[in-house]
Amino acid sequence: MNDNQDQNVSYSYKKEIGVETFVFPIIFAAFFGVFVYHMGLANTLNTMMNTAYRLLIDTVLYITAVCVIMGAVSALLSEFGFVALANRILQPLMRPIYKLPGAAALGVVTTFLSDNPAILALTDDYHFRHYFKKYEFPALTNIGTAFGMGLIVCTYMYSLSPAMGESLGTAVGVGLLGAIVGSIVSTRLMLFFTRKYFGDSAEEYHTSDAIASTPEDMRPIRHGGIGSRVISAVLDGGHSGVKMGISIIPGVLVICTIVLMLINGPSESGDYTGSAYEGILLLPRMAEKVDFIIKPLFGFSTPQAIGVPVTALGAAGAALSLTSNLVNQHLINAGDIAVFTSMCMCWSGYLSTHASMMDSLNCKDLIGKAILSHSIGGLLAGISAHWIYVLITSIF
Repeated sequence: MNDNQDQNVSYSYKKEIGVETFVFPIIFAAFFGVFVYHMGLANTLNTMMNTAYRLLIDTVLYITAVCVIMGAVSALLSEFGFVALANRILQPLMRPIYKLPGAAALGVVTTFLSDNPAILALTDDYHFRHYFKKYEFPALTNIGTAFGMGLIVCTYMYSLSPAMGESLGTAVGVGLLGAIVGSIVSTRLMLFFTRKYFGDSAEEYHTSDAIASTPEDMRPIRHGGIGSRVISAVLDGGHSGVKMGISIIPGVLVICTIVLMLINGPSESGDYTGSAYEGILLLPRMAEKVDFIIKPLFGFSTPQAIGVPVTALGAAGAALSLTSNLVNQHLINAGDIAVFTSMCMCWSGYLSTHASMMDSLNCKDLIGKAILSHSIGGLLAGISAHWIYVLITSIF
């Protein structure tokens, strides 16, 4: 490890040989053994490697492309004052609802139109960061994830209307409202934890001397004419997107591989082949055991429906695919679509992205708090969507 890396890592110390030295290998072997028992050793190893490779090619490169494009766009918006305008206009709305600066609304828009990591492109922009205090900044992970893939989720769910035999506009709209409820809960819970961690008197999140020394009611800009500023902003923003895309590789590959192997099942033939995206169906089976609790809260019309939000923990795209299968089998109704929309959008694969996103924000110590906050927010998003839909349908 080089000196620069040592400066970014904080260490504490324990006795060289202790209890955990012997306990951890047992726990690790037991966890790994669960997969080997169901899949076999060779298939387990092959699936891990193949899944990680497919995630690298299909997911990480896509996310990197999103970060590069959104980094360029966000740099342009910052360069020509749109972020400052959004902060000024939306401050009265964002502060009372989310307890965040108005500029955070730009993160909502970018993630809604693309995916969770799009917020990273904004957070790497000096002009954007300086609106936030230290304790506010990590909460961008939660508010951004709550709206991640929102446009894709809503559009896809509505496109299932012909297969359902009815318009799903109301269900999708209720789902969007439920996701907003979940985003508020998740963000404010995260702010509760970060305020305790950083203190609410912590200085603004300055990362540049030029930003820190900016006079009041002014904003810094790049040198040159309009054309030169456009090119510089696009290239600088795209460059920051590349760095963000590279930084999320460890979190996506390691965590998402484990989550998907816990969620997914064997191949379509019913056998394990060592292919990518196979798994042992552990999380869906555990969820079925508590169906007596889940049904009153979410109103699912079939036990299989629990697989959609559980799958959304790892990947919203996979959850959408599962929804389509349930619709084709006529196992769900419009009320389920409302809950699916809400939870797929609010959670949108946060277990596989939260760790890497918080790591990119240099907030690794708060990963657990971010996941806890978003878990609660997603659950309340689904519960809210269910009961709002029940209320609307009973009235109209």
